[in-house]
Amino acid sequence: MNFGNRTPTIVVLKEGTDSSQGRGQIISNINACIAIQETLKPTLGPLGSDILIVSSNQKTTISNDGATILKLLDVVHPAAKTLVDISRAQDAEVGDGTTSVTILAGELMKEAKPFLEEGISSHIIMKGYRKAVQLATAKINELAVDITSNNTDSRELLERCARTAMTSKLIYSNADFFVKMVVDAVLSLNRDELDEKLIGIKKIAGGAMEESMFIDGVAFQKTFSYAGFEQQPKRFTDPKVVCLNVELELKAEKDNAEVRVEHVEDYQSIVDAEWQIILDKLKQIEDTGASIVLSKLPIGDLATQYFADRNIFCAGRVSTDDMIRVIKAVGGSIQSTTTEIQPEHLGTCKLFEEIQIGSERYNLFKGCPKAKTCTLLLRGGAEQVIAEVERSLHDAIMIVKRALQNKFVVAGGGAIEMELSKHLRDYSKTIAGKQQLMINAFAKALEVIPRQLCENAGFDAIDILNRLRMAHSNGEKWCGINFETEDIDDNFAKFVWEPALVKINALGSATEATNLILSIDETIKNQESQSANAGMMPPQGAGRGRGMPMQ
Repeated sequence: MNFGNRTPTIVVLKEGTDSSQGRGQIISNINACIAIQETLKPTLGPLGSDILIVSSNQKTTISNDGATILKLLDVVHPAAKTLVDISRAQDAEVGDGTTSVTILAGELMKEAKPFLEEGISSHIIMKGYRKAVQLATAKINELAVDITSNNTDSRELLERCARTAMTSKLIYSNADFFVKMVVDAVLSLNRDELDEKLIGIKKIAGGAMEESMFIDGVAFQKTFSYAGFEQQPKRFTDPKVVCLNVELELKAEKDNAEVRVEHVEDYQSIVDAEWQIILDKLKQIEDTGASIVLSKLPIGDLATQYFADRNIFCAGRVSTDDMIRVIKAVGGSIQSTTTEIQPEHLGTCKLFEEIQIGSERYNLFKGCPKAKTCTLLLRGGAEQVIAEVERSLHDAIMIVKRALQNKFVVAGGGAIEMELSKHLRDYSKTIAGKQQLMINAFAKALEVIPRQLCENAGFDAIDILNRLRMAHSNGEKWCGINFETEDIDDNFAKFVWEPALVKINALGSATEATNLILSIDETIKNQESQSANAGMMPPQGAGRGRGMPMQ
């Protein structure tokens, strides 16, 4: 036989590289994403269950927050990681709806799977989904209600949005208490910026959840203190506050410094000079008239005693975050030197006090006139409980923030999903071809939210979905699930409200993730090194291993 014209085999990829492609690869990726969806499904809604996750270092977390669960699951499948990413993006962008967006993305992929198995091109499915999400987004914008158009008190509207965000959380039984706290916290921020990072959250173990406190200023844990601290006053009314980035401590010689002296008097003059430098600094601080001295750097025992003798409170080693928030609350600015401190550089508040909370002591700055920040002191019986309370409050804070920025809301409890589903089904009847099937599949996927809400609550999902479909076909656009009566109801009238932005973002992210998975036609996975000797040449005299190229 003539082998002269045969093209030689060219090996481009390293031996051991796993390469899989084609329709089977897309379906395999979809199955991985559906597995993630199945994990999160039971946590959706007001009657969803929590998941207990034990990490590799044996730290336990109890949560029903989608983003938190996915972050702790340590997903290794490359395609399934896209669901983790969209969940985190939803958390960062709008703060809530992290479980919904993952479940929705998984359902869109599940609906696309039969079409792929029948041989329909993934690009046709992607085109249909893109059209469907455009129609759905336009419909949300059309349906969304501007909550500022009526004369209702805006605070009341924000409280309703916060309450809806808490329905599926651990703190729902204490919703009345926490709703007020969340709205107060967001309203204390600068309206132009609304930077939620300026809401300080401190977790203090022990006590009941309702013993949590809202501080209209700053609170931070008592810093490391030296002898003389106990003699300082711990309560001031209308104090002046000076914030420093200066170390007030006698410094020992360092860096192998060497000072040569010929007489004992010379050595004494060096010691005296050191003392004089720090005493001058302390006198300059005292002359400012400040009653409270805070510093990012240590305040030593000499300075602590000096301030105690003059009825001045001091705290050193204050963290940068706490110091920034103190400045935001009391006014003034951080000084890097003790000279030339002017009155405008000092801050003030109505009340400063150091109090015992649980087993810790906290410094509280209350009634700050320039406050653009606040602090929430959270209590709870167990560390995991307080951590979940913090995550729940974060979601509610983000929802209230978005409601302030974007005044449009829609009804929750599966109402908006059912209305969008009806709208897309009606549209699909007006077009022909394969796109009709794709838009219909998108409409069917939207029903996963109300269906899962029913299943988690133990309701008859088929019965309630049929009643919801009938109600929406009769024009009841805000009809959703009523968890109290196990029936359907007008959720807008019952104030189950969610910012329209949450739904728009969730739909867009879920569709993008689905289209990304559908567009992956090939996966190439490089084999990881199996041992320390991987890649080394075999020893002399060793035979050829299987798969080694012949010379």
